[in-house]
Amino acid sequence: MATLQYPNFPKANVLVLGSKAVQALLPSTLISQADALLEAHRLEDVTDLAEQQRKRLQSMLNADGHDLDELRYINQRLGFQCFQETLFEDAGNRLYEGELDPRVLISYYPELRGELFREDETVDVMAGVAEHMPPEDSVDDIIVANLVRNYSPHLAPNTREAPPTVELRNILNMAARDMLESYLRKWRRKLAVEAATPQSQAVRMVVDTVLAKLHVNTGKLPELYNLIDQPNAIVLSELETELIKSRHINALCKLYLQRNDDAKLLETWARLVAGDWTDPDVQDPLSRIFDLLSDRKDRSLIKHWMPWLVKRDSERALKLLMTTMSSKRKAEDDRLLLQEIQEANPEAGAQLLEHLVIHRRSTDPALHTQLAVTYTDQLLSCLADESTSKLWRAKAASYASGRSDAPFISYFASTTPDSEHKRIRLKTVLFLQGSTLYDPETIRTRLSPHAKLLKLELAILEGKLGNHRSALSILVHDMNDSMSAEAYCTLGGEVVPAKTAQVIGERAGLQPWAALVIPLAAPGKPVKPGAAAMKRTKTVDDDVKKDLVMILLEVYMSGGEATADRTAQLLNSQAMNLDVVDIISMIPPEWPLRILSTFVTRSLRRTLHAHHEGQIVKAINQGQNLAVAEQSWEVIREQGAIVEEPLEDEEEDATGEKLGLDLGERVQGEPASFNEKVALHAAHFEPDDEGDGGVVDINVEPEGNSLLASSPDSDVESVA
Repeated sequence: MATLQYPNFPKANVLVLGSKAVQALLPSTLISQADALLEAHRLEDVTDLAEQQRKRLQSMLNADGHDLDELRYINQRLGFQCFQETLFEDAGNRLYEGELDPRVLISYYPELRGELFREDETVDVMAGVAEHMPPEDSVDDIIVANLVRNYSPHLAPNTREAPPTVELRNILNMAARDMLESYLRKWRRKLAVEAATPQSQAVRMVVDTVLAKLHVNTGKLPELYNLIDQPNAIVLSELETELIKSRHINALCKLYLQRNDDAKLLETWARLVAGDWTDPDVQDPLSRIFDLLSDRKDRSLIKHWMPWLVKRDSERALKLLMTTMSSKRKAEDDRLLLQEIQEANPEAGAQLLEHLVIHRRSTDPALHTQLAVTYTDQLLSCLADESTSKLWRAKAASYASGRSDAPFISYFASTTPDSEHKRIRLKTVLFLQGSTLYDPETIRTRLSPHAKLLKLELAILEGKLGNHRSALSILVHDMNDSMSAEAYCTLGGEVVPAKTAQVIGERAGLQPWAALVIPLAAPGKPVKPGAAAMKRTKTVDDDVKKDLVMILLEVYMSGGEATADRTAQLLNSQAMNLDVVDIISMIPPEWPLRILSTFVTRSLRRTLHAHHEGQIVKAINQGQNLAVAEQSWEVIREQGAIVEEPLEDEEEDATGEKLGLDLGERVQGEPASFNEKVALHAAHFEPDDEGDGGVVDINVEPEGNSLLASSPDSDVESVA
């Protein structure tokens, strides 16, 4: 809505008094003088008039607001007159002196104003100025009309197509743009020192945006970057298309970064990486993507860009993902993310799967099975290499032909040269042993065709499936690994002991994998370096140990006399868990007696020791029982017990007398009373001829170290 401002009328100094009227001689106003000069097209005189008024107002300490408005009016009228006559430089200076709202001037540049103005948006303009504004829609139309007015019909075929007018038209358009750029620069400096208001902010948005468009169209990159680097109010949606069209991508990235529009910034850098856009000013856009995602730590953005990143740089992409993953992620989210990355880059998917299971300790059985299958495939690819398969076959044969005090896995880890193939096998063995969440049947099916080279892995899988006899047969007969077989019995079905896994992990740098089978430290003990174990220290039931030892004995005995020495060692080491009767019946008759001599000797000695120890304990207990009976006898006798029963016949006489000590007497009308202890002792201890009571004296005879009762018919059993 326009603001109304009422005029300040001039004052008359001369009055003429008539018979019927009063007339005043009014001086001509500044505005009327300017209008008259403009009508006469005396532009220089109007300029001089404006300059005189400006100097006069500057000399005044307090200029009147009406005088300032008059000066603005003159400058605006003069500026638009110059603008219409294509005197653009003078027009810009006069319009700026007249403080014309830059949005009014920008409205004559439709290619620059874009969508900056709304249909309902208005700007205050003086009424006299609005009446004399150019009626054309654009500055180009003003130039064309001026050319037609000056050169038509003198140029053929017409002013639009004649080369001289075409060139002149271009020159005038450039001059009009230069004038607008200078005009906006002045206004921008002016707005920077004024107090911010909603109206000034709206003006600043238009000024900054149009000025940036002018820099883009004219290719003035230093001025454009200077404008962007300073505080600005550029409307990005208006400038975005211009920057993309002119390939000034670096400037666009700066604007995105200023406005924290990370999504569009990443999209722009991605287009540069893909080669869709080019800009030499943007160096290494891929690294910028990683730096931004690492700095923002926005998990949704990282998840969105991760499939794309792993195709370009899987190592850095996975490092970024692993450092920003939440510890409270759901298993479903992990599976979806893993699937997307596996589709984009299978190798990166395998690394992420390993990270989820090994380092983040996922308890999702599906992920564990996937990782077991992945390790199996890697192991089979190692066997496809002829040199690797020959080396592993030679290691297995060398171990089986000798006698080693270390398990096969330790022998393999210490004697095999370091290589990626060795690392893959060690990781596979440790994972198959440590994890309890994968499907062992699936893995066994995949490894069965290579049973000759992967005996250790198959033994672990047989143990996972509960096929203890098969697992022990592989360890004893196929691998000649009695250490692992005996550890298998002690650990309740585990081929690789925890200590062995720890040593291998420290030497090969596989602590996270070794931690799968390393139990947690007991309370009060320091935790071993590396990742935490997936399961706590388990206890193996003695019956399970005994059953496994019996199975191992049967496996040893099935090997004939070749395994007789191992059988003897097992019998001697596990004698506590074995029954000599069962073992003797299992030993083949043709085996020499020396195999059983040590075991039987120790078993008989241990049995005799246990029998004697039991006799001693029994005698001590009986002596304690007799001593307690002696101490409590008098107390029990004095206490007694009263048992009351209701009358059975209510018609009997209600009178009666209390019972004495004689048992069985009944008083009519009163409940019967019984001295329970008297009856008890009367039944067992009758008085002798001298009339003594039924108290039994107990004497302990030190000569025979035996306990005797003095009464022959006492219910206390004599102990020899």
